[in-house]
Amino acid sequence: MGLTAHVLAIDAGNSKTDVAVIGADGTVLGAARGGGFQPPVVGVGAAVDGLAEAVRPALARAGVDGVEHVSACLANADLPVEEQELARALEARAWGRTVEVRNDTFAILRAGVDGPRGVAVVCGAGINCVGMRPDGVTARFPAIGRMSGDWGGGSGLAEEAMWFAARAEDGRGGPTELARTLPGHFGLDSMYALIEALHLGHVPYARRHEMTPVLFATAAAGDRIARDLVDRLGDEVVAMAAVSLTRLGLLEEEVPVVLGGSVLAARHPALDRRIAELLAVRAPKAVVRVVSAPPVLGAGLLGLDHTGAAPAAHNRLRAQYA
Repeated sequence: MGLTAHVLAIDAGNSKTDVAVIGADGTVLGAARGGGFQPPVVGVGAAVDGLAEAVRPALARAGVDGVEHVSACLANADLPVEEQELARALEARAWGRTVEVRNDTFAILRAGVDGPRGVAVVCGAGINCVGMRPDGVTARFPAIGRMSGDWGGGSGLAEEAMWFAARAEDGRGGPTELARTLPGHFGLDSMYALIEALHLGHVPYARRHEMTPVLFATAAAGDRIARDLVDRLGDEVVAMAAVSLTRLGLLEEEVPVVLGGSVLAARHPALDRRIAELLAVRAPKAVVRVVSAPPVLGAGLLGLDHTGAAPAAHNRLRAQYA
């Protein structure tokens, strides 16, 4: 082929990878989807081999064998040192003349804003927050879990709900309907039965994410402990957003705060109200947006930002994912 396109956009999450090859005018020339990206589990080399399984068909569909710039937004790139290691691994593949690796939360942020300016809080299986300014200054958290001060995310909420429900059933804690609704979701009649089923693998570990919607439904029905957990999540979302805005010097400016991930995108009314009420106090000029565009769009827009593409190219790329 011997041809070169403009940007190779990669959005790689824990469960799937999306790739797009983008021309200089913002046109998507080729795209492909692959599996999840988990270097902590399989190692960096094997994880990048997995990316290649999606990159190769995307390049082939675009009729090119390389690009000017690779914009890769990758799960598990939580620390700058991890981004650097992954960038070196991608550079070795020679897919592009230049490579930039970011945490995948940056893709969600850029997909939800008109330019490289704003803050995003993402709550899916975990929770994370990043922010950026047009001059390249960023704000971020390690987002490694409890050891880095994180609380929330679907997995964390499920664990908290289980903790309160187990203690309610055996008498160590106060009453909560979670002791009934959580096992009931799995067709079981007690928390003991649910704990046993999870411990022995009769209920697969992967199904624990199903507890989060049950928690929200129980909170909406009036259960105090469930409501307190929902409120605490709202507190965490606003704390991360406000700290990021402060670090970026944007707290006193009108700036978008993008909410993404399965938990926040579900638009739970009580959680939405809590976030709006607290932001009105801590960051009154923040403009809340819930992102619905695919993160690979954000990776592509970051690539066009890097290469100095014209605004028309950004608009054309966004229109293709509308």
